[in-house]
Amino acid sequence: MRTIRDEDNKRRDDRTWSTDGVKCLAETKDPRTQERKSILVDIDGEEYWVPYSVVHDDSDVYAKGDTGKLVVQFWWAKSRGLVEGDES
Repeated sequence: MRTIRDEDNKRRDDRTWSTDGVKCLAETKDPRTQERKSILVDIDGEEYWVPYSVVHDDSDVYAKGDTGKLVVQFWWAKSRGLVEGDES
């Protein structure tokens, strides 16, 4: 589904991408607010830093030690080469 952003009238992709068996290895936090900034995850033996802002609410993986299904915004997964074949 595509929607229009009000502030700049550009298209935004609301699709998500997910994969199972992901483990969160580490996380970064803002030193002042302790707000999470990113998580380091292992996807099929490869490590990726994932901005917390692209992690979807349906994800099982949010913090260090979490294991399960990672759900992220589709554009981010595609930009990292995680989208296979004709999934675009």
